[in-house]
Amino acid sequence: MHDPTPQTMGQQFGRRSWAEPWKIKMVEPLRTTTPAQREAALADAGYNTFLLKSEDVYIDLLTDSGTNAMSDRQWAGLMLGDEAYAGSRNFYHLESTIQEVYGYSYVVPTHQGRGAENLLSRAAIRPGQFVPGNMYFTTTRLHQELAGGIFVDVIIDEAHDPYNLHPFKGNIDLNKLEALIAREGADKIAYISLAGTVNMAGGQPVSMANVQALRTLCDRHGIKIYLDATRMVENALFIQEREAGYADQPVAAILKEFCSYTDGAWISAKKDSLVNIGGWLAVNDWPLFEELRNMVVIFEGLHTYGGLAGRDMEAMAIGIRESIEDAYIQARVGQVRYLGELLLDWEVPIVQPVGGHAIFLDARAFYEHLPQTAFPAQTLAAALYLDSGIRGMERGIVSAGRDASTGDHYYPKLELTRLTIPRRVYTQAHMDVVAESVKAVYDARGQARGLAMVYEPKYLRFFQARFAPL
Repeated sequence: MHDPTPQTMGQQFGRRSWAEPWKIKMVEPLRTTTPAQREAALADAGYNTFLLKSEDVYIDLLTDSGTNAMSDRQWAGLMLGDEAYAGSRNFYHLESTIQEVYGYSYVVPTHQGRGAENLLSRAAIRPGQFVPGNMYFTTTRLHQELAGGIFVDVIIDEAHDPYNLHPFKGNIDLNKLEALIAREGADKIAYISLAGTVNMAGGQPVSMANVQALRTLCDRHGIKIYLDATRMVENALFIQEREAGYADQPVAAILKEFCSYTDGAWISAKKDSLVNIGGWLAVNDWPLFEELRNMVVIFEGLHTYGGLAGRDMEAMAIGIRESIEDAYIQARVGQVRYLGELLLDWEVPIVQPVGGHAIFLDARAFYEHLPQTAFPAQTLAAALYLDSGIRGMERGIVSAGRDASTGDHYYPKLELTRLTIPRRVYTQAHMDVVAESVKAVYDARGQARGLAMVYEPKYLRFFQARFAPL
């Protein structure tokens, strides 16, 4: 009797399982806690999951930023760190890698993504200019506002509907953008702030057709496009899967084509690039590059290290290469989908389609009896931790902040709790545990009372605000 082939096995069993394209070489033990311990830890943290100690967390889904597992090749690369203050060979390896993979001409390293946001905002925004973008991101908008810019959301309306199945809910609405330009004038537009896989919309991608049309529009008006490429590899996978003409193209080629329609990009390398720290800003314009290269010395470090050790730049260069391997990115997004499909099977309300880096729970649908001022998404993050020790985070009214002119909260249409999956860290069994905990919290949703904010910091309040049960 011969061994079954993959094809005959598929016929026998009706399905084929997939597995991660890596094996575990080293493990970190996880600590489980009792309900009483979690209750005490959460109260001590002011019901803000950002203020929990990591040792009190079982499965940490707070963020995918810097929480990834590096490969053996990356760890080996750390030993090749050239820690020269100027002209580290690791910088030149990183620079050439970015130029080849992303296609930009000039590269400035930074300690992480918000360092790059700061530099670009200071260099490219004049006070009073508008910065249209496909939904805000917290640190991006703050840096733009601190530079005197005025953010304007020009994302398509479908992005604000958690259940709309539009395949590219990250797209810019060109009519909204045209109307802004007509009203204010092209000279009042600093640049277009375009994000791949829009985080605050649930990790939703931008189509190639949309960025091509955006390029044409901006060329007509003389406006630059700068890309937040932090999770652009995930965006490239969605284009491969969903957009006509790209099914047979590798993710690496799709990524480079997308970037070719923009004038520059910044990245938090702590996401796609599979490292624990780092970022960069890359542009095609030499005068702008000269300004950025001068400014990085003030805020980050010399232009050949930008606040990073040589070993970190080496690990980043290797991680960029690993991130564009099709098998890797398919498995990375596949794990997120696996969790999403479990929750959808149980009719738990989540943002759809499932995004590339996280599951976004619809806290409004969980807690229909709570007003937005009772912070439903923060309440849900706290309830999930209490149930199982799983740490997620709020992406709703707390993250949106306040209107500087009125002092009132911004009231976003989306009130979400994010469960972010670190890369190459957790197994399918962990996803099962997470899904079961979410289901338990959803089943008990009628018991939630909401929270009151008892401490509010001046900037980016979601990081350090404190709450108390109502």
